[in-house]
Parts: sequence; C-alpha cells; structure tokens
Amino acid sequence: MEAQFPDVRSMVAALKPSYPVYCMRPDVLRKAATRFLDLFPGRVLYAVKCNPHPRVLQALYDAGIRHFDTASLPEIAQVRESFPDAGAYFMHPVKARAVIHTAYRVYGIDTFVVDHAEELAKVLDEAGGGEGLTIVVRLKTPPIEGTFYHLAAKFGADQDEAAALLREARSRGCQVGLAFHVGSQCLVPGAYRQALRIVGEVLEKAKLPIQVLDVGGGFPARYIGTNMPPFEDYIAEIEAGVKELKLRRDCVLMCEPGRALVADGVSLVVQVQLRKGDQLYINDGIYGSLSEMVTAGLKLPARLVRLNGRPAPQTRAFILNGPTCDSLDVLPAPFDLPEDVREGDWIEIDRVGAYSNALASRFNGFYPETLVVVRDTPVGADLGVP
Repeated sequence: MEAQFPDVRSMVAALKPSYPVYCMRPDVLRKAATRFLDLFPGRVLYAVKCNPHPRVLQALYDAGIRHFDTASLPEIAQVRESFPDAGAYFMHPVKARAVIHTAYRVYGIDTFVVDHAEELAKVLDEAGGGEGLTIVVRLKTPPIEGTFYHLAAKFGADQDEAAALLREARSRGCQVGLAFHVGSQCLVPGAYRQALRIVGEVLEKAKLPIQVLDVGGGFPARYIGTNMPPFEDYIAEIEAGVKELKLRRDCVLMCEPGRALVADGVSLVVQVQLRKGDQLYINDGIYGSLSEMVTAGLKLPARLVRLNGRPAPQTRAFILNGPTCDSLDVLPAPFDLPEDVREGDWIEIDRVGAYSNALASRFNGFYPETLVVVRDTPVGADLGVP
C-alpha cells in the first residue's frame, strides 16, 4: 500500500524527500474516467502506455474502466494479472510472432490491430486461423495541425489496402473492424469526423460490414497555454460522423484515451539542489519525468513548497536543470517561482500524469519511482491555470 497524505505539504513534512515523488490524486483520475464513461457512446479503453503505474491502473479500474489498450506483452500481462475480468486488446500494428503466440495462447487475447497483409498473415498463423479472432485494420489519416505527434506517419494502411485487408480477414473467418488515430493532443474536434469520412470511403470499397470501430486516442489535456475545446465538442463530432456511416447496430464503438484520463491526476515534487542566479538544479529532468517539455513543448504549472518560513511574494522566471551530467538536461520553458527560491526548497510540478514515469530512463543512475497518494487540490487549479 502506498503512503497517503492529506496534501503535498504534509508529504514533504513527513518524508523530506531528496528524491522525486509522484503525487497521485485518485479523485481527479476518477472524475476524468467518469466523464469518458458517461459521455462517450461506446467502449472506453485506457491506453496503458500513457502511464502504466499499477496504482494509476487500479484507480481507473476502481472508477469503472474495464477495457485496456495494450501494445506489448508486458502490458497485456499486467492487465490480465491485475484485472482478470477486464478486456485487453492488442493495439500495436507490428508484433513479433512469439508475442502474438503468447498473447493468444496464454493470455487469451482475441483482438489484434494490423495495417499490412504480412502482419495479418502472422496473426492468422500464430492463432491457427481466424475463427474467434477480431482483426482491426488501422487506417492512415492526414496530419492535423497543432497535434503533439502525427501518429499516422508510422502506422496505417491507405484506403485500398485497408479495404483489401478487411476482405481477406473476413474471408478467413475473422470478425473485422477499422481504427485510426488523429494524433496526440488533438485540439481540433472536427478531425475525428474527417477521419470517420475516410472510414466511410473504406467501407464503400470493402463492401462488407464491420463489427468494431475504434476512433483511437488523441483527446487532449489542459496545459499552460492550451486552448482546449470542450470535451462535449469531440463527442458531438464523433457521434455525427458515426451516424453518417450507418453502421450495423451490433458494431462496437471504441476509443483509446490516455493523456486525457491521467494527465491531471499526477504531479511531481522535486527538490532544489543548487541555485546559480536564475538557474535551479533539481533532481528530475528530461531523462526522467519531464521529457515531454522538450518533445511536445509542454508548459506546466508549478508552485514552491517551503517548510520553514514563507517564500517571497514576488516571482521571477527560473530555468530548471535536471540532475544528470548531460548539458542537454535543461527544461526549455522557464518556471515562475518566488524570487528567493533556494537550495532545499521543493517544487511541485503539475499535470505530469501522462508520459512521465512511462518515459523515464535510468540514465546516470537517476530514476523517479516513488509514488504517494494526496487528497488536496492540484497545482493548476490552485494557481488558476485553465
């Protein structure tokens, strides 16, 4: 059982941590999960890759999430062993033969994503045929301006190839479906409807019904400077696009949120180890929890925690340096903090629930791994960050 505290300050007072600490807020995770479960008109799969911490998965499961987007054998094993009654789906389009075999034979996975004829052949070979399998063909979709990552640049079949894959899978006795991903942190709700039009064109070419339609992930989280449309706008675009397809009533609609479910639910407490003018040296950085500040240009809310005495009311911009010996380990966006911040102070950095611990490396021997539960208001809300 992880340690629990009423707030971050109580945690700091109790532990006085010289190491990074993830602060998970189960109530925030529950609220995000409930929103998806209430508003999305289908099956909600949590994308495990976004944050696979066992306590995070447990909080989502406790909130009602019963389906998981898994992309590797370890993720499948984690879900199957932690939640035997939950659904797991192999959503990675490229898989080793031995992994397919184990996923199917040992863990009972029967839904596989493919985007190429040879990958379909691998799945059918290792599963001993198509009976009992659901093959979901991933489509290529156009890039959307402003997304963090264009996820159709690496995966996805074009329309003719997708239609051919559907026909081949159906001819081998599989149930079939289509999937797409509009890109990470999509700020354009209409991108989903645009992708669903491509789905319609593929269905016209394939001339057969599908049993699964997966609209993927891409649902955004709020960061500093993010002009995020209401979640209801995304749902409206998806519902309108699906309605135009005139799918069979037994077609299962699915989505794969990751960032939108967990980003707000975890913050990170780091300690200042040295101050050099307007530069602070802290015990986590781009090789640990904060790589997306570089790769995605995130700007994150933060606040100072000091146990003895009050920080100065005036603030200034500080550059934060990570703990490794690499001179590239510098966070690109400055943080506004009290001007008298000093060695030994702690800084809570909010909205790091997505792609933080999941991407952390052990470079130089530094690795953030401590997680506690807190029950206070997240930093962003406390600072009035939308």
